[in-house]
Amino acid sequence: MARLSVFDSPLLLGFDHFERVLDRVAKSSHDGYPPYNIEQVEENQLRITLAVAGFSMDDLAVSIEDNQLIIRGRSGEDDGGRIFLHRGIASRQFQRSFVLAEGIEVKGASLDNGLLHIDIERVMPEPRARTVKIEAGSGNRRSSDKQTKSIEMKSDV
Repeated sequence: MARLSVFDSPLLLGFDHFERVLDRVAKSSHDGYPPYNIEQVEENQLRITLAVAGFSMDDLAVSIEDNQLIIRGRSGEDDGGRIFLHRGIASRQFQRSFVLAEGIEVKGASLDNGLLHIDIERVMPEPRARTVKIEAGSGNRRSSDKQTKSIEMKSDV
C-alpha cells in the first residue's frame, strides 16, 4: 500500500527533506532507551541529560550530523560468562537523536555519576541592516540616465 504524505502536494515542491527528518524523528521516538530529560537552564540555554549508567566516556560518542544531535553508546563490558538470575540493568548499544533547529549550538558534554549532560544554546543573531543599490535595467528606455535608488532592508531575525 502506498503511503500518503502531506508533502505529496504539487504546491509543496522541495520539501522532501522535511519529510525525511520527520520520518527519522518518528522512528527514533519509539525506543525509550536510554531515558532522558530536557531542561531549560537559562532563557536561551537547554540541557539534555541521558541516564547512561554503566557506560564510560570511551563507550559514548556525541556528534552533530546535518541538523541532528546524535548520541551513541556502545558498552565495552563483556559478560565474561556470567549467569544472571535477573538482568534489569541494560548494557546494550543505543543511538538517540535530537533534531536541532536553526541557530542551536551544542556547547559541550560532560559525564557525571552515570548521567550524560549535553548543553545547548540558542544563539541569537544580531539584527543587521544593509543598503541594496537598485539600478535601471537594460530594458529601460532611459538607460542613458542610469537612475539609481537606495532601499534600506532590515531583517527581523
